[in-house]
Amino acid sequence: MFADVNVDVFISNYTIIDPEIYQLWVEGYTFVEAVSLLKQKGGIFAEVPPELIASDVQDHYRTYAMLEKFLHSPPKLSEQPTFQICPQDRSLLIEHYYSLDDTVARELFGKKLNARNRKDLDEVADKTGVRLKSCRRQFDNVKRIFKAVEETQGNLANNIRQQFVLPEELAQKYAAVVFIACLRFETTKRKLQYLNFKDFYECAQALMTFWTYTYQHSGAEYLDTEMDKEFLLDLREIRYLLDKEKEIKHLVSMRLKPTLLERAYQEVENNFRSYYRAIIMIACNLHRTRELRLLFVEMTERLIEPWKQNGWTRDQVQMFMQCMTQCVLDLEVPRDNQDIRCLWDRYMQVINVCLFRMYHA
Repeated sequence: MFADVNVDVFISNYTIIDPEIYQLWVEGYTFVEAVSLLKQKGGIFAEVPPELIASDVQDHYRTYAMLEKFLHSPPKLSEQPTFQICPQDRSLLIEHYYSLDDTVARELFGKKLNARNRKDLDEVADKTGVRLKSCRRQFDNVKRIFKAVEETQGNLANNIRQQFVLPEELAQKYAAVVFIACLRFETTKRKLQYLNFKDFYECAQALMTFWTYTYQHSGAEYLDTEMDKEFLLDLREIRYLLDKEKEIKHLVSMRLKPTLLERAYQEVENNFRSYYRAIIMIACNLHRTRELRLLFVEMTERLIEPWKQNGWTRDQVQMFMQCMTQCVLDLEVPRDNQDIRCLWDRYMQVINVCLFRMYHA
């Protein structure tokens, strides 16, 4: 006599990926939490017995756990013979697994990607509202990508996209995080806490575009994470502009007077020397590693905080900076100082982007 035995059998040629369940797994929900959320949602799940939902979710979670080792090296996902996955689902698996929350990425800026900081991710989870398991996934992904590309020659975003099969926008996000980590920019000071991920992302993009070796050398032998040391040294020549302060102030005043209210115009007149010298002295010190790392702090202390105290709007900041940038470019300089214009233009391409992004009036 044989006892009755219930056996669940599932046979399929292709591995089925349920986007909704996969997203819950990626976001760090446990199997029990995922089942509860799907029940609450209703819809197609309203008529399904709870035990069937639980069985389905458990099966999916088991599959995603087995796939995770391949997701650590995305090209292997298409090479492995265990799971047959269509190209569309492969892309979904990779893109969602490497998704990066802006709030979590912001908290990772300035942190060493070591075991100690991984253990402290519960603080990041509490602050951002992102589940701890998801924070760990994102931390591990950033660390994995950082190690893979930090010394790889060529365009940083392209390297990330190729090695991890990520879409362009996501690769650019990781490139910004890796760049700031490689150069060890100071981003954790209390006075910088108001800045969000998007602010640093735009600053990093500008820095990679204009201040690294790839600005003048598009070949694969250069790194996006290597600052153009010769350019930073040459920026000391901008000190020449200190002697042109009166001329620049006159030009700026003439151009701004018709567009600013009297109070705003007088504020520029009274404090022009302070702002002008701050911008030039920041440039002259960037060849020092410590000063470069403190770039965001210096801009905040010397320019952004005084502007806020004097009630500047974001439009005023943009108008003033664009005007001063152009006035220096229009300045007549001796033949032996012609490089000043090129240096100034390249320097201000970054400073203008950073100050505009960082100024939250």
